[in-house]
Amino acid sequence: MSAVLRLPRARTAAILLASSIFSCAVYLLQARGLFGLGLPLDDAWIHQTYARNLVERGEWAFQANQPSAGSTSPLWSAMLALGRLLSIDPLAWAYLLGCALLALTAYRIAHWVGQGQPRAVHWSVVASLLVVSEWHLVWASLSGMEVLAAGLVALITLQEAERGHLHPFWLGILMGVGTWLRPEALLLVLPVGWALAWRGARRPGPLLRQATAAGLGLAVLLVAYGVFNWRLSGNWLPNTWYAKSAEYAILRQIPILIRLAAQLGIPGSAMGHPELASGGPMVGPLALLLPALIPVIRRGFRRQGLAGLAPLIWVCAHLGAYAFRLPATYQHGRYAMPVIPVLLALGAEGLVGWCEPASRSLARRVVSRAWPLSVGLVAVVFWVVGGRAYAQDVAIIESEMVSAARWVAVNTEPQALVAAHDIGALGYFGGRRVLDLAGLVSPEVIGILRDEAALAELLERRQADYLVSFPGWYPQLTRDLVQVFNTEGRFSPSSGGENMAVFSWPTPTIAP
Repeated sequence: MSAVLRLPRARTAAILLASSIFSCAVYLLQARGLFGLGLPLDDAWIHQTYARNLVERGEWAFQANQPSAGSTSPLWSAMLALGRLLSIDPLAWAYLLGCALLALTAYRIAHWVGQGQPRAVHWSVVASLLVVSEWHLVWASLSGMEVLAAGLVALITLQEAERGHLHPFWLGILMGVGTWLRPEALLLVLPVGWALAWRGARRPGPLLRQATAAGLGLAVLLVAYGVFNWRLSGNWLPNTWYAKSAEYAILRQIPILIRLAAQLGIPGSAMGHPELASGGPMVGPLALLLPALIPVIRRGFRRQGLAGLAPLIWVCAHLGAYAFRLPATYQHGRYAMPVIPVLLALGAEGLVGWCEPASRSLARRVVSRAWPLSVGLVAVVFWVVGGRAYAQDVAIIESEMVSAARWVAVNTEPQALVAAHDIGALGYFGGRRVLDLAGLVSPEVIGILRDEAALAELLERRQADYLVSFPGWYPQLTRDLVQVFNTEGRFSPSSGGENMAVFSWPTPTIAP
């Protein structure tokens, strides 16, 4: 370990940026080689659509002249819009943003580990390189989504709350920024409040001032966020919050401990509940770092009292909230991904603090060498596997959602109303009016998301012309419909799915 020299900050930043670019480039090359460049999530095209309409029309809307709160992350959509203002290709800008966020996350973790204890400085760069090779984070950086941005804001907020170096007002501002990225960032109030309380437990006067300052900083952006959504939809939260909660309400019948384990992606946690199977945070090198949290917790007690538990409190709150309210684990557990940087930072800090290659104990010397090496090897293996997964995910979206949307743009009437569950690519490429069967931009659907008879009545009432969907998602709705287009893509069926189809919409009869 001593062979690794302490590097100046500028050189550290350069190394991490170059490593991030390399890691992202390899993933993009794999996607290009398999099918072509794109995005691995249909939701990412929702953000792109909002960004385009903001720049071209000056309105916050998914569809022209229909303002809506269908973007879960207004700040991320605005960041994508900045690229359009600069006349940068939308995909290239999304990739650049993600790569920069990956490098910044790695740099912040280097700072975290380097300040944890004096001798850890020598390993801070090595620890941060784990970030740019963690497959979830590389996947997220190229997803076109706000996942890494939300994780980075949480990482900075928690580090500053734990260390006590940042004025509480700015902690509040950071939490407010987080809510504009993801509404659940409001959960950062718990660890920040906890840290402030324990640091000021013996001095109630300063504690009150600090809490007031943090509250004011948060209120500045939180009130603006609520008003923004209220003006668009009449609700304080975006439509996506209510739509997703309703769509996955059925999963809340599964025991809470199973849902929580599934959020982490613990192998075997979804046994008997295949709908919870995921490649969550524990599917990768992070699993080998979990034991390293024990010495971190012990040092936290000694160094900062219970304030040192703030990061773990947030991790538990974030995962617990999703397990309780929205136990969706699809897309490699993307809702749990923001906790990965925090757990990596804590795990790396604990690993560096425990390992003693020159220890008098033979067992400790052996483990001190084998443990970091194992973490590195596992990271590399999963980085390779993750690249293939990323390429496959992009290929599915491009050959199914994007392909169907492009067909709609060319082969349907300009005034056609198209009903669909996945609206991202359809909204961006289709150029038609959309009825959103997931309720993200059509809130009237939220109460009948899983009622196919009611959906049929809605399509009739709205005089829909086409339905775009995977047939298996709406077996009754599509049973008697005429299929006018099928993508015939090979990637979705090879992954256990089916091909997306476009149906003409007659008047079906569905028994209630």
